[in-house]
Amino acid sequence: MNPVTRLSRAVLALALAAVLAFSALAPARAQEAGPSIRITQVDNSKFPQVTVYVSITDAAGEPMAVDPGQIQLTENGAQMKVSETGGPERIGPLTTLLIMDVSGSMLQAGKLKGAKAAAKAFVQQMRPGDQAGLVTFNTEVRYVQPITSDLTVLSAAIDKLNAYEDTAMFDAIARGTEILKDIPGRKAIIVLTDGLDNVSKNTPDSVLKSIGPNGLSISTIGLGDPNKSGHNSGLDETVLQDFSGRAGGVYSYANDPETLQGLYQLYARALQSEYSIVYQSPATLRDGANRTLSVSLSRLGTTTQVEYNPGGVLPEISTPVSWRVFATVLAGLLGLLFLPQLIGLFANRRLAASPPAAEKVTPPVKKANIKLK
Repeated sequence: MNPVTRLSRAVLALALAAVLAFSALAPARAQEAGPSIRITQVDNSKFPQVTVYVSITDAAGEPMAVDPGQIQLTENGAQMKVSETGGPERIGPLTTLLIMDVSGSMLQAGKLKGAKAAAKAFVQQMRPGDQAGLVTFNTEVRYVQPITSDLTVLSAAIDKLNAYEDTAMFDAIARGTEILKDIPGRKAIIVLTDGLDNVSKNTPDSVLKSIGPNGLSISTIGLGDPNKSGHNSGLDETVLQDFSGRAGGVYSYANDPETLQGLYQLYARALQSEYSIVYQSPATLRDGANRTLSVSLSRLGTTTQVEYNPGGVLPEISTPVSWRVFATVLAGLLGLLFLPQLIGLFANRRLAASPPAAEKVTPPVKKANIKLK
């Protein structure tokens, strides 16, 4: 065997060994991601009391059982004294809004049929007391089924869906945040889309700003082909991942009906297995300043943080003011408001009461009586 042949075989053997080594390490790398902890919702509607909802899942996204007392929370770097910590059994009813893409591309490859089956599977996992609603979008946004706990009504609304026209996903999500704005407790939005948003007036940033003080989380599922960039078939996974992460949710991709149904059921299990933490913010005034929340679990060795804003643009005072003081201040302000009119009225009355000044009469000018000779 000549030296060239030996060298070629040696190179081939090294390459094969490298491939096998990488294949052996791949599963370990997937597990290295390990458990994750996420802040899914910050409810400051009763500020300075704040309720924080936390999701703890393993590498596969399945919920993990932990001791709620081991969850540590800080605000602006200071450890908070937690007044109440609850597990899944104490988190209360869950309100979910399903937002589904019904643009024309959903008719391809049976995607709409698979989406209907997956959404109904989610509905069937709802617990007593849970409720859900349905919003659809193409070029228009429709609130197809108002929030209800009736599983039969929800399933019937899903069965009636049809697909046509283009995609206005962010307009639909903005409508969803408006629908859920005044509903208390844990609430979430799950968005299913198979293409690029091409007609929305809203943007990811404007949608996030529309979330009220009650808070909520938004998760997304992609059905389109991320390798395509066509008008209807493209899927911008980068945008979906970033948006869901900023909204306290997660992003997942499905390429067949079975995977899609599994994702909806996984999302349902995760939402129903969260933890709630209640504490009193030491900065008790709604001063419009952002607060940084950080949640960690020592045995997981992971930490997550978000920012929330209690709202408020005018200065607040820490102690309530009595009605007597309030009435005195109000009277003073009203007096200042009408002071110019009172001064003008007083001046007009003085002018009316004073006699008119005598007119000055100019004596006639006498002509000179001069005679010329």
